[in-house]
Amino acid sequence: MPSPASSTTAKLLAADAPVAPGIVADYWRTLECVWHDHDWCDFALLLETLRCCWRENRQVFLCGNGGSAANAIHLANDLLYGVDKVSGRGLRVTALPANAAVLTCLANDIAYEDIFAQQLTVLASPGDVLIAFSGSGNSPNIVRALIRARQLSVTSFAILGFTGGRALELADHPIYFPVHDMQVAEDLQMMVGHMLMKHLSRTGR
Repeated sequence: MPSPASSTTAKLLAADAPVAPGIVADYWRTLECVWHDHDWCDFALLLETLRCCWRENRQVFLCGNGGSAANAIHLANDLLYGVDKVSGRGLRVTALPANAAVLTCLANDIAYEDIFAQQLTVLASPGDVLIAFSGSGNSPNIVRALIRARQLSVTSFAILGFTGGRALELADHPIYFPVHDMQVAEDLQMMVGHMLMKHLSRTGR
């Protein structure tokens, strides 16, 4: 005889059965549409730029807010270690949202809008690369980071959704997906990141 718990689970699954496939199909359609229609030349440029950074020992900086911050930190790990687990000599990568002490200090003492730009001022050199993740492209700290990157002769890429916002014009090389869904936009950030890691790990410097 089934337990009360298993009976309850079966009822919940049966109740959700008509809903779940619709959710899955809608999500996939949104993702597949922008994926299929995208011109991937911008990705190829980012890939070769990172390979050049790796070869020349230049730095890569990543930034974003919320889920995009988590994606920036995740990709930093992949580029630092995941691209070359044999020698352990990956890219020199800094995730600008990763240090809570630095973020809270800069937000408190200067402005939240400058939490990434100020770090670039201290850490970045001409020829380094900034990759900004943003759904809207309008977050003030992303906008200021892209402006500061240009002032420092740091090459900037921005992986964007929605309308692309101000970042679409400020980034040297925007990678823009016209998707009006924050979760799908954040998924696309990580998918681009994982493709970069996988290809660099296979082909090396």
